[in-house]
Amino acid sequence: MTRAGRCARPHGHPKEFLLKKKIATAILIAVSAQLASADGLKSLESFMKGSQTGRADFTQVVTSPPKDGQVARTKTSSGTFEFQRPGRFRFVYKKPFEQTIVADGQTLWLYDADLNQVTQRAQAQALGSTPAALLASAPDLSALRADFTLEAAPDQDGLQWVLARPKAKDGQLQSVRVGFAGEQLAALDILDSFGQRSAIRFTGMQSNAALPAATFQFKPPQGADVVKQ
Repeated sequence: MTRAGRCARPHGHPKEFLLKKKIATAILIAVSAQLASADGLKSLESFMKGSQTGRADFTQVVTSPPKDGQVARTKTSSGTFEFQRPGRFRFVYKKPFEQTIVADGQTLWLYDADLNQVTQRAQAQALGSTPAALLASAPDLSALRADFTLEAAPDQDGLQWVLARPKAKDGQLQSVRVGFAGEQLAALDILDSFGQRSAIRFTGMQSNAALPAATFQFKPPQGADVVKQ
């Protein structure tokens, strides 16, 4: 297929929709990583103040609601992520498709290796499209509560949970549950307004890891199509 052919894919193409969902999920992961702590609400604020960077491996299972009596479909992906406050993160999806999402503080980049295509968006615009972005700039629990209803959720699967619901009702997010094991972020469950659930499990979490500046820099590969939105 020609380069022009790849760029001319319909707006509603399933893979394009999936990429948009991954961007939204990536933002949610990075934002929620800033909230991780060991003991629910009491520990949230201390982590927000004390954890500036982090890295981990992740596995993500996306479950779509069943249609017409069919069994719910799931899609599993895995990779690595790193973040640095404020507003910098990098997600590398390794399986089943290679994709990279980088936020450098100004621009949000999405690189699809299969399409050899880079999507470039203003980060403020991209983050502004989801209520979860409000968490990124909140310095403490009081600021979070201005936009989210926060409550401790029952323990489950050996983890302690915090439930966050956006007070704004016009967004794509219904709720986010953040799970903790000891003092580490262990899980993230995202429920969107379409009934789709993304369950992310983290391993090897390292808080305040030393991350090179180049981690959050992105240069489009030579020959890749660059689409600005």
